[in-house]
Amino acid sequence: MSLNDVSARLRWLALSQGRMSGARLRRPLLVLLLLLAYPAGAQVVFETTPLAIESGSGTLSFEVELAVSPDQRRQGLMFRESLDSDQGMLFDFGRTAPVTMWMRNTFISLDMLFIDADGRIARIVADTEPLSDAVIGSGGPVRAVLELPAGTSADLGIAVGDRVVHPIFGAP
Repeated sequence: MSLNDVSARLRWLALSQGRMSGARLRRPLLVLLLLLAYPAGAQVVFETTPLAIESGSGTLSFEVELAVSPDQRRQGLMFRESLDSDQGMLFDFGRTAPVTMWMRNTFISLDMLFIDADGRIARIVADTEPLSDAVIGSGGPVRAVLELPAGTSADLGIAVGDRVVHPIFGAP
């Protein structure tokens, strides 16, 4: 059934039962149409790609979701209830600049790795506080931020200066 059919049937039903005049029916119809156009819980779609970190303990492999559009970066890992140890999210800002992050509506603690344009880790903020509105800054210009499950950096020996290998940082 098309939206026009739904609209016509709702109008007919309301008018035939004498509940609403045409003018009073417009607002509920507008609300209904907006709800149908923007369903609750609509999620942003993320592309998944492999990523490696060259650290003192060897090459570490991850499967990450890419957050490259403003909508994707806004959504991030919000409302997720879990994240596997080999998964993460790479926020690509497309240019080098100081960036800030937060944990609003993020249910799981994360490690945030701030990465410069060459793929070097410039700063690590470990074990972030879930659901916090506290601002977490890069401490300088970066190209990207990699979010991993909390404790991953310490457990795997990931450190400032390690190199992240991914196409957004160019050839290794």
